[in-house]
Amino acid sequence: MLSPTSVRLMASDHLGEGIETPVEPGELLMGVPGYTLGLGFMVRKEDGIAGVPGSAGEFIWAGYGGTFFWVDPEEELVVMMMSQRAGPSRAYYRKLVKQLVYQAITDPVPTAPVQ
Repeated sequence: MLSPTSVRLMASDHLGEGIETPVEPGELLMGVPGYTLGLGFMVRKEDGIAGVPGSAGEFIWAGYGGTFFWVDPEEELVVMMMSQRAGPSRAYYRKLVKQLVYQAITDPVPTAPVQ
């Protein structure tokens, strides 16, 4: 269990303007524009810059085998993706899942009227 104060500290920008060049652009890795490093994960600094859906203040991390998680406090959203994908397909599926989740939030499936 972590206190809200600890989570706020962990999800704060601990690098400032220290990251300038993406390690691998567009792959949700360190250095992607719009993100910085907190204590244990990447933290989104601004809406709109990263090229993937999300909110300022979200924090994410990805594993080598394709695992991925993110927390978006603004949307009250926690997502874990468990997969075993080597190579470039990891980034593809991370971005795809992120896009599908946010699309489901903004474009909910219509339901039949209650009778």
